[in-house]
Amino acid sequence: MEQKELRLAKLRRQLLQLISEEEHFAILGALLDEYRSFNTDSAFYVAEEREQIAMRLGNREYIDNARMNKADVLGMTGMYKEAMDLMRNIHAERLSKNLRPYYYHIYRTIYGLMADYAVTKYERKLYTELTDKYRDSLLLVNKDNLLIHTLIQSDQYNVRNEYDKAICLLTDYLAQQKEYEHDVAICAYTLSESYRLKGDKEKEKEFLIVSAIADMTTAVREYISLRKLAILLYQEGDIERAYSYVKICMEDAAACNARLRKLEILEIFPIINDAYQQKTEKQQEQMKWTLASISMLSFFLLLAIFYVYKQMKRLAVARKEVIDTNKRLKELNEELHLSMHKLKEANHSIAENSYLKEEYIGRYMDQCSVYLEKMDNYRRSLGKIAATGNVEELYKNIKSSKFIEGELKEFYANFDNTFLQMFPTFVEDFNALLTNDEQISLKTGERMNTELRIFALIRLGISDSVKIAQFLRYSVTTIYNYRTKVRNKAAGDRNLLEQEVMKIGKSKD
Repeated sequence: MEQKELRLAKLRRQLLQLISEEEHFAILGALLDEYRSFNTDSAFYVAEEREQIAMRLGNREYIDNARMNKADVLGMTGMYKEAMDLMRNIHAERLSKNLRPYYYHIYRTIYGLMADYAVTKYERKLYTELTDKYRDSLLLVNKDNLLIHTLIQSDQYNVRNEYDKAICLLTDYLAQQKEYEHDVAICAYTLSESYRLKGDKEKEKEFLIVSAIADMTTAVREYISLRKLAILLYQEGDIERAYSYVKICMEDAAACNARLRKLEILEIFPIINDAYQQKTEKQQEQMKWTLASISMLSFFLLLAIFYVYKQMKRLAVARKEVIDTNKRLKELNEELHLSMHKLKEANHSIAENSYLKEEYIGRYMDQCSVYLEKMDNYRRSLGKIAATGNVEELYKNIKSSKFIEGELKEFYANFDNTFLQMFPTFVEDFNALLTNDEQISLKTGERMNTELRIFALIRLGISDSVKIAQFLRYSVTTIYNYRTKVRNKAAGDRNLLEQEVMKIGKSKD
């Protein structure tokens, strides 16, 4: 509709420009085409203006064209007598080749309408014969116009009950149309008539829909398809859509002032309107019962909500108690887990200490046995020297520290072997706790040095510097310095180095 109004406004603006009478006549022709199925009052006014211009120009062809325009519009409004009076003053033999098809089209259309609305059989037969006569004339003069020739030929097939021929002809023509133009609306309507006469209601409805869409797309107000579609929908029981469509038809017919269409609509509108009102009243009655039911349900729902609210409050209290209990259980579980972890570590330490004690007790007893045997041998050697009376040699052996140094060397070697047997990766693990450039490198044949022995004793649980000093035969200050020096080489926190040493050799689980 907006596009239609824009086209009409554009044509009206062109009429206000300084143009010749011939150009004025041509623009009025274009304006008449826009108004023909849109507003019959405006269309008739434009046709009269064309007639006045044609008479001023004294052009016979223009005058005949303008008068046929008026007759065409009068026929659309149902004023058949007035239309025929105009047409009788126009003589077909003096019309040009271009106007002759229009002349026969008006006669065929008006006689066809008069046949449809004839009261007596005689009049219907007379007007039907005249319609056939002008249809034949149209076929002769419209051979070059594919649209008109297709429509007239299919109409003739329908009259002769040759519906399949009409359907084939119209279907082929519609297949070539890409858009919903007004000629598509006319062809689709004629095709729906062929299917109606054939008795195929579904196909009739399908092409009435196609025609109605084309009518709406081209913004016409004088049409038939939507009204007939509304009747079909009413018969199928689709009352709401039928009422909606017929209401649109009535509004468009009134806006167009198409009296004939208004009369056609008035025949069916009261029936559909009554059915729609009855359906509406029934729906309203159902709505009342529905509202009553909803009200009752709402009341019960409120009771249910109140009950649920009370239950939710109780549930909230119970949930809070459960949450508090769970929280307490979680805390107790964490405490139990921590206690279990400590117990596991204690058990591990006990097991480790038991293992170390058993190992070192066994080693200690072996070592004591060896030392007792060595002391006895040493005593015998001194006894032999004393028996010879060589006091000087005896004094020399007693004064010498060679025996003790040898025993100490062997003692530390036994310690190293025993410790590394229990902690075979101790040296590597201990170096991993130090920075890369401060790691301990052992000499060839050396298994551990003093620094490693100090931290080996710490790993065995001997952390007292006095005891370590006594074991290694160093001063307490020296042991303290060694421990401080090594702690400064730690890769991590120096204060945690000895704790990390205690973890060496422990299982990871």
